[in-house]
Amino acid sequence: MELPLTITAHDITLPEPIEAAIREKASKLDKLNGRLIGCRVTVEGPGGHHRNGGPYRVRIDLSVPGSELVINQKEAADLSLAIREAFDAARRRLEEHRDLQLERRKESRTA
Repeated sequence: MELPLTITAHDITLPEPIEAAIREKASKLDKLNGRLIGCRVTVEGPGGHHRNGGPYRVRIDLSVPGSELVINQKEAADLSLAIREAFDAARRRLEEHRDLQLERRKESRTA
């Protein structure tokens, strides 16, 4: 990654093991793509105004050459689950983006 990973937390203080897990998962995304420019992760806590808490929300913004990929608001009652689901979605989105780029290159070569 060209830019450092940015982790932002709203309505929650992230424990060190959770931050470490986010850093590890972001590193895996960088290895998967190889052309990742930046990664911003936003974790939103359930907040205190709900009776039973509410779900944790995770948003991931990925910068790749020529595009910004947004994995928006993956929610789960468990913080680890919300993070895992968000990064799984990010991995799928990066793979789709990579495949689309390869397809475009093939089309431009044959044209």
